[in-house]
Amino acid sequence: MSEPYGDGYMEPEEEWEREGLLDPAWEKQQRKTFTAWCNSHLRKAGTQIENIEEDFRNGLKLMLLLEVISGETLPRPDKGKMRFHKIANVNKALDFIASKGVKLVSIGAEEIVDGNVKMTLGLIWTIILRFAIQDISVEEMTAKEGLLLWCQRKTAPYRNVNVQNFHLSWKDGLAFCALIHRHRPDLLDYSKLSKESPLENLNLAFDVAEKHLNIPKMLDSDDLNSTAMPDERAVMTYISSYYHTFSGAQQAETASNRICKVLKVNQENERLMDEYERLVSDLLDWINKTTPWLENRTADNTLNGVQKKLEEFRNYRRVGKPPRVEEKAKLETNFNTLQTKLRLSNRPAYLPSEGKMVSDIANTWKILETAEKGFEEWLLSEMMRLERLDHLAQKFKHKADNHEDWTEGKEEMLEREDFRNCRLNEVKALKKKHEAFESDLAAHQDRVEQIAAIAQELNALDYHDLATINTRCQNICKQWDKLGTLTQKRSYALKEAETVLEKIDQLHLEFAKRAAPFNNWLDGAREDLVDMFIVHTMDEIQGLIDAHEQFKQTLGDADREHQSIVGLTEEVENIASKYQVPGGIDNPYTALTTVELTEKWLEVKELVPKRDQVLETELLRQQSNERLRCKFAEKANVVGPWIEGQMDCVAALGMGMQGVLEDQLNKLQQLEQAVEQYQPHMDELEKCHQEVQESMIFENTYTQYTMETLRVGWEQLLTAIHRNINEVENQILTRDSKGITQEQLNECRSSFNHFDKDRSGRLQPEEFKSCLVSLGFNIRNDKQSDAEFKRILNSVDPNNTGYVHFDAFLDFMTRENTDRDTAEQIIDSFRILAGDKPYILADELRRELPPDQAEYCIQRMTPHIGTGAEPGALDYMSFSTALYGESDL
Repeated sequence: MSEPYGDGYMEPEEEWEREGLLDPAWEKQQRKTFTAWCNSHLRKAGTQIENIEEDFRNGLKLMLLLEVISGETLPRPDKGKMRFHKIANVNKALDFIASKGVKLVSIGAEEIVDGNVKMTLGLIWTIILRFAIQDISVEEMTAKEGLLLWCQRKTAPYRNVNVQNFHLSWKDGLAFCALIHRHRPDLLDYSKLSKESPLENLNLAFDVAEKHLNIPKMLDSDDLNSTAMPDERAVMTYISSYYHTFSGAQQAETASNRICKVLKVNQENERLMDEYERLVSDLLDWINKTTPWLENRTADNTLNGVQKKLEEFRNYRRVGKPPRVEEKAKLETNFNTLQTKLRLSNRPAYLPSEGKMVSDIANTWKILETAEKGFEEWLLSEMMRLERLDHLAQKFKHKADNHEDWTEGKEEMLEREDFRNCRLNEVKALKKKHEAFESDLAAHQDRVEQIAAIAQELNALDYHDLATINTRCQNICKQWDKLGTLTQKRSYALKEAETVLEKIDQLHLEFAKRAAPFNNWLDGAREDLVDMFIVHTMDEIQGLIDAHEQFKQTLGDADREHQSIVGLTEEVENIASKYQVPGGIDNPYTALTTVELTEKWLEVKELVPKRDQVLETELLRQQSNERLRCKFAEKANVVGPWIEGQMDCVAALGMGMQGVLEDQLNKLQQLEQAVEQYQPHMDELEKCHQEVQESMIFENTYTQYTMETLRVGWEQLLTAIHRNINEVENQILTRDSKGITQEQLNECRSSFNHFDKDRSGRLQPEEFKSCLVSLGFNIRNDKQSDAEFKRILNSVDPNNTGYVHFDAFLDFMTRENTDRDTAEQIIDSFRILAGDKPYILADELRRELPPDQAEYCIQRMTPHIGTGAEPGALDYMSFSTALYGESDL
């Protein structure tokens, strides 16, 4: 028989011989099997046959068999017992078979009426093929192949079973037992069966099938086990009864698989939602804890305290923030992936908890970065302010020390009345000396004012030790006022005694007059030469160097003035020695001596080269700072354009027109690798920036880039790459799940890009509307079209962001004609598992579904409300609609 399983043909008798149909052993198997098969159906009509070739000769039971298995009514049979009556009845049966598309070759009514056993068996086999086997379909194979594939799938998990055919694969009985156990594990224990006991296995399977499944014994276990090649038609006939018996279970399995698939999607979506909520809460908690710290502008008003805060801020930038940047990008990626999966599975869009939208994260992140930028600017300005304060405080101390040294003993000197008992020349000397002191006092007025001005500036800049500064300044000013009063008082007293004081030593007076300014100049020069300074640029240090050079130009004149003053002293000594003037060597007009002036002059000359060295050191430091500026600028001028170039590449790829999606994804992943490999350049730039900050460099004219702008660009580049990778992966997911071609995808991308004028990767509602019109959507300017457009817009922009992104646009363009799971399909599947009841029981769910998914349904299904329901009945209809957003779980 060339192909007796698909089209229903029966070949001539010689071909039956070649196929083995006339083999005596097979004939025996077929006679028993076909008889049992016919009786399994005839019993439904209250009759049966004993001898297959005899009991069908009059055509009556043959017609009855066809009516039972087809469910149709044949023409009324002839009641006569003559041969022509029997032939007429058999012909009615043969005509009915032919009407079902079965071609009968070499089978005539006469052979059946005459009891031709071979023709009768061939006819029954034809009926079995047409009504029991031909309708079996598995993956669009022929009936035989489909039935074999069904057997292979059902028995695949069982040990010692390997179904390859319908003869040798069934001899040990294990395959029959496996089919029963697969569908009714309660009927036998497969684990106790042995391949070494084929008869026991066969008898067990046949007895269980007959007793519990209503499948009659169609095969003989002894014949099946002992025959070298069992008859495949007999085995197929018997196995087809298993297939039809378990067809209801197959339907339930299909329904169960569909439900499991939908529940798995729902469980995964809920897991992604929970993970998103958890990650968002964690990130927002971190931002909410970090932002107040960045917004805090309080410090201990000391340079060390601010430097410590700056180090904490750098550690936050290097260690604390980068993982959170990655978390933010991952959140956006997870959110987009979740929304795509929801769209693809026909679920409503996910709406996060209040305050946890992606836009909320972006807004909170923006507040964080604003606070971060302001915090860094405040820290740097505080450092400059406090550095200035320390410099002023040192300068105040230095000037105050000098002033207090000068005023020491001055009050006692002014309060003395030593002139009362002096000679005339001594009184005059005291008067002149006092005039010199007044000159000196006036010269110190500027220093006192400088001290007060510095104290006032320290107060304005909120110096941390103002109490000490103010107390000392007040004491100096109070003492200064007292000195002024005492000076005036002593001056008046000396004037009263002026009438008795006439002679004055002009040389002493000249010395006093010239020595005092020169001494003041020396004091000022010494102060200037040891004066502390702070500069930030080459121009500032160069200005100090130039001023110092100008000062050195005055040293020649100062040296000549020193020699002249020394000459006055020498002349006084000569006169005093020559004329023996009592006390003539002592200068009554000034306490200054040549020795003191000479010591100060030598000190000034020693301080000049030291000042040269200090300025040279500062010059070198500024030159080093200049090199740091150049070093940072050189790196920044490379990194900045590189980041901008990569952003351009990402933007170009984001247009989606550069090859297939896999190529775009590959290029984006290569860009991601390139960015990861470029990280050392950013790290090196961060290190260089830290050196710049530690060197107190605040400006850089060699580059337009700052570390802040580069950091922002770097983070934007990482975010753009991750976002585009996610979008392309979602597009691949959409393309593959929807079955669209690359050409269709390119067409959608081309239409989208045409209306994306600003290349932002999203369309505004009016742009989206124009795009739909260009694609053939009938959207007019009327109320009905406006309502339809709003419906479409809500489906592609469920979060009401005001924009339509490409993945949502692509999903909309493909999902209209795509076959998807629906709530109605899931309801039908649950109805099958429930046995057509409007409700389902927990035990039924646990029997038909995996444990975790069964419990998932039980926990979420509401009690069934209706009459006649069993206790514990669950409402699977509302549960199914809730899976697709049509009601609430």
